[in-house]
Amino acid sequence: MTKIDSLRRFLLPCITPQTNPTTVSFPGGATTSTGASKKRLSTSLRDDIDVQDSASSSASSSEAVVTSAASDDYYNLSAVTVPQRPSKTMVIGTIFGRRKGHVWFCVQHDRLSVKPILLLELSIATSQLVQEMGSGLVRVALECPTRPELKSCLLRSVPVWTMFCNGRKLGYAVRRSANEETRMMLKRLESMTVGAGVLPSGSGSGDSDADEVMYMRANYEHVVGSSDSESFHLINPDANSAQELSIFLLRTSS
Repeated sequence: MTKIDSLRRFLLPCITPQTNPTTVSFPGGATTSTGASKKRLSTSLRDDIDVQDSASSSASSSEAVVTSAASDDYYNLSAVTVPQRPSKTMVIGTIFGRRKGHVWFCVQHDRLSVKPILLLELSIATSQLVQEMGSGLVRVALECPTRPELKSCLLRSVPVWTMFCNGRKLGYAVRRSANEETRMMLKRLESMTVGAGVLPSGSGSGDSDADEVMYMRANYEHVVGSSDSESFHLINPDANSAQELSIFLLRTSS
C-alpha cells in the first residue's frame, strides 16, 4: 500500500463525518447514541422566519377585525337619531292694549327694531289679563291643528290660533302685521327694555282714559322645542320672584 493510500484511508473519515448514528456501549450495559443528524442553520432560520410571519399575519388579521368592528360600531352609533335639543334666545316682549280693548303681544329681536318678528292680537280683554296676572301665574296656550296646508309652514306664520288662558278656552288669537300706529308705539318705547306704564292717547278725544294704551315690556326667553312647539317666558327682573307669564305656541295632531 502506498503512502497516499494510507493517508486517504486515515484522513477521509475525519474530513467526511458519519451521517448514521452510532451506539456507544458503557460498562453496566448502558448505551448512548452519537452522531445524530443536526438541523442545518439555513433550515432553522427559515422555520423561525415562517413562525414570525405567521404570528404577524395573525396579529394583523386580529387588528383588522377589531378595526372593522369599531368602524361598524361608529356607523351604527351615527345612525342613531339624536333628539333635538331645545334652542334658547333672548327677545323683547311687549304686552299692550287699550284699557277697554283687548290684548296684543309683540316680540322683537331687540328694542330698536320697529318690525316685530311676531305680532298677535289676543281675544282676552286687557282688564281681564290684568286680573289674571294679579292672582298669580299666567299660562297662555295658543294651539292650532295640524292641517295639511299648515303642516309645512313656520309655527310663527300660522294665521289663527285657539287660545287658552290657565286652562280655560278664551276665544282665538290672530297673527297681524304691524301698522303705523303699532310702529309709532314701538318707536316711543325703544329706549325702554323693562318697564310698565300707560301711554297717553294723543287723539284729543273726550274719552281719553279709554284711548290710553297700557303696556308691560320685558325680556323673554324664547325656547324652540321643535318645529311644532315654541314658547316665550317672561324673565322677571326680581330674582326672588317666579315667572309670571308664559306664552306657548303648539301645533297639535288633533
